[in-house]
Amino acid sequence: MTTSEPIRFRVLSLNCWGIRYLSKNCKERFVLIGDLLNQEQLDIALLQEVWCEKDFLFLKKKLSSIYPYSHYFKSGFIGSGLAVFSRHQFHDAFLYRYSLFGYPYMAQHGDWFGGKAVGKVLLNINGLKIHVFVTHLHAEYCREKDSYLPHRVVQAWELQQFIRHTSAAADVVILGGDLNMHPDDLGTRLLRNYTGLQDSFSETANFDGCEEGHTHISENPFTNTDNLVPFGGGIRIDYILFKGSGEVDVSCESLSTTKGPVPGHPFPYSDHEALTAEFLFTPTTKGNRCSERQSGCVAGICASMLES
Repeated sequence: MTTSEPIRFRVLSLNCWGIRYLSKNCKERFVLIGDLLNQEQLDIALLQEVWCEKDFLFLKKKLSSIYPYSHYFKSGFIGSGLAVFSRHQFHDAFLYRYSLFGYPYMAQHGDWFGGKAVGKVLLNINGLKIHVFVTHLHAEYCREKDSYLPHRVVQAWELQQFIRHTSAAADVVILGGDLNMHPDDLGTRLLRNYTGLQDSFSETANFDGCEEGHTHISENPFTNTDNLVPFGGGIRIDYILFKGSGEVDVSCESLSTTKGPVPGHPFPYSDHEALTAEFLFTPTTKGNRCSERQSGCVAGICASMLES
């Protein structure tokens, strides 16, 4: 670490619902998503469900003047759907593919064909080593009869292991994506407790967005509202998680979500709301990295989570 000045860092995460020929208004929405990213002046954008490489290449060209660095994570038959656009140069980028990601005979769901994975890029900003992860876990489809629950829990377990074992030297860790889990689900708790990652919605100083931070809402015309009725019309399944280190304090200064239709258009950016978080990285000798015991990396905490 060489910098002594605080750094502001803006992150956006969005599930783009980019299934060509199936997702409604797909082509028009990618144009609007590109406009949104250019307007937001982000440091990095973490996108999911960019299923067609042509859509990635379209965004890459549209965003090149502001985000000269980008990466498309390929996996499975149709790709992982994960893409990253950044103002800052990547020092490395790689992907880890989960060992469980659905069933090939459940073709109508499609998760298996996408090869669910987590992508990672390494940034170095003024001497700070920033490790950024993007992921999309298996969809739930039916909470009452969730045959994919074991897959999602295994993915969450592998995700936390991947983050812990590859970011030990990081000054800052950021994770964004569609986890397809509610905040108190087992997989979410495993991920947070074992890595020490903090939830930007819980920690932010200022929030502007959908009620309770929901990112999947009944007002969205692309949403199956029947699935949301038991939850009061909205759920929070998209996240931006973060943690600092022994040398860098990280605080979430603000968090916002998009809210419904794009201004001037009859439809939203996606069937999910986008999340945008602004962080402040403050170099210090007493950062907020959790110790191994504090971050839940002990058998007792794991057992208590499994029993609850």
